Amino acid sequence: MIKSKHTQVSTKYKGIKSPKTQFFSGIIALIIILIIGFFLSTISSSLGLYWITGVSFGVILQKSRFCFVASMRDPYLTGSTSLTKAVLIAFTITTIGFTAIKYTAYINNLPIPGQSYVAPISLATIIGSFMFGIGMVIAGGCATGTLIRTGEGFLLQLIVLFAFVVGSLLGAYNFGWWKYNFIIKGKSIFLPDIFGWFGAITIQLLFIGLLYVLVTKWQNYKLK
Repeated sequence: MIKSKHTQVSTKYKGIKSPKTQFFSGIIALIIILIIGFFLSTISSSLGLYWITGVSFGVILQKSRFCFVASMRDPYLTGSTSLTKAVLIAFTITTIGFTAIKYTAYINNLPIPGQSYVAPISLATIIGSFMFGIGMVIAGGCATGTLIRTGEGFLLQLIVLFAFVVGSLLGAYNFGWWKYNFIIKGKSIFLPDIFGWFGAITIQLLFIGLLYVLVTKWQNYKLK
């Protein structure tokens, strides 16, 4: 028996929910999220805030398809640099924001926040970055991408998530050994100490801008 085109299309998309069903499913999910948020807020106002913020952040990441892996991988595989540019724009915003926070503390003779995170740069930094990059590409996602795809129902990402958790626990357990044998042997570099506050933010923004121009030219070259 020959099936009509309409029947074939209906069979092909049989598992996809209709917009009406999706709408009501979304309303139910929103109500459940708000109920959980209200319940957590009765325990602690911070818990309720963390829940709503976390859910909102997750929805934004999922809808934007934001992923650090894709931002570095897509230019080579497909030539697309949209996510790469998104990361560079995010770096620009955070550079300006964090510089403003740190500089405000500096001119008011207050402790500069976040200075404990100015870690030394050593051979361990280079080796670790390559290991992390290779792992992300093989896994098909960084922490953000893994969580998004796990929430979307990709079962393979559950294995990645499990390995991610185990690796993080092992890394945290052995961090002291790595720190005292490799990390602290490097040199800490805080750009304002070298170029001044204005010089540091100018150099960093110019470098980000240069990368933005280069990735744009790369996309034009790959997709022409």
